[in-house]
Amino acid sequence: MNILLIGSGGREHALAWKMKQSPLCERLFCAPGNGGINQIAEHVDLDVDDHRAVATFAKGNDIGLVVVGPEGPLVAGLADELIAVGIRVFGPQAKAAQLEGSKGFTKDICAKYNIPTAAYGRFSDEAAALDYLAAQNIPVVIKADGLAAGKGVIVATTRAEAETAVKNIFGGMFGAAGAEVVIEDCLVGEEASFFALCDGETAVPLATAQDHKQVGEGDTGPNTGGMGAYSPAPVMSAEMCQRTMDEIIKPTVQAMKDIGAPFKGVFFAGLMITDKGPELIEYNVRFGDPECQVLMVRMKDDLVELLVAAADGNLAGRQTHWRNEMALSVVMAANGYPGSYDKGSQIGNLNNASAGDGVEIFHAGTKIEDSKTLAVGGRVLNVTALGKSVSEAKEAAYGAVKKVDWPGGFYRRDIGWRAVQREKG
Repeated sequence: MNILLIGSGGREHALAWKMKQSPLCERLFCAPGNGGINQIAEHVDLDVDDHRAVATFAKGNDIGLVVVGPEGPLVAGLADELIAVGIRVFGPQAKAAQLEGSKGFTKDICAKYNIPTAAYGRFSDEAAALDYLAAQNIPVVIKADGLAAGKGVIVATTRAEAETAVKNIFGGMFGAAGAEVVIEDCLVGEEASFFALCDGETAVPLATAQDHKQVGEGDTGPNTGGMGAYSPAPVMSAEMCQRTMDEIIKPTVQAMKDIGAPFKGVFFAGLMITDKGPELIEYNVRFGDPECQVLMVRMKDDLVELLVAAADGNLAGRQTHWRNEMALSVVMAANGYPGSYDKGSQIGNLNNASAGDGVEIFHAGTKIEDSKTLAVGGRVLNVTALGKSVSEAKEAAYGAVKKVDWPGGFYRRDIGWRAVQREKG
């Protein structure tokens, strides 16, 4: 079949790389793509915010599956418009995508269905939010309700910081995403990411990962879109995975059916593993980035087959299969990220860097111009490797990173440090 992939990041390059391996994939198109994706897929000059244009292209090019990578088009209803004209889509419709599009919506679902999560308050008025905050323990978590490019969460360690966060969000710090504010208790434990496919009725577990959101070594500094990840997450034992399915994923599937918005797509559950077990921090309704990269290199199944089954409601009885190796991905970012950064610096020696066994370099913020690879984004490359242990995967990934010729970029040197410490005992 012909497939159209929507997106331009490292996540989409990893999805494209995996889908190209499927015998079901005849032609792969991507809009807008990036320097890496466009070497393996046919670039399409489409405005993905113009849903009718996407549908027209899909109809005109016999597209059998549209795979929507990022959350924005899903929350905006791209899947709804495509499904309405008979086009198969992997990704939830707008009402179901509220699980990521509105943190307050998700917290209300958790409260109604007894899904373990932090206690919270939800506010559209600054004064009411500050009154609630005055009675809460510190530290506390302040969240913009809507989509804020992964940056709408503030962990406040002082009351003054918390009050400032509330005022700043209502004052427009995150634009329309901050029209409502969610205030949560601060959960204590170890974070992990859990992924499951869902076809509206049946949820099938995929795999687990852990990422590094902060820009600096030792998980310090401002949050980013993610500076690296590894899979599986050591804290996610078989028991913890089963509890996550039983206590979090399955009740959510039921909740979405009950409100008339059956969820078809991928659940990306951000978890905190506390002394009580798994608790939901938040849902994303797409594959993570850079978590997707480590999942794709470990997946043994035909990805296209799984995505079609999810879209068609045929996941019942299916299982997924994974390589035993660990995978680790290091993000190479432009100097200055996550603040302002320069664009246009040249990257060299990528072919040599990716030549090792089990090493894949996924492009994010790149373009190819006159046969040169140029950095045009904040997070630019995802250098990903497999190994029999996290330590071995880390060594392979950083060995490849060191071969990349890019003075305009930087990377964290300690991705996987918690897991490496575990391995050393």
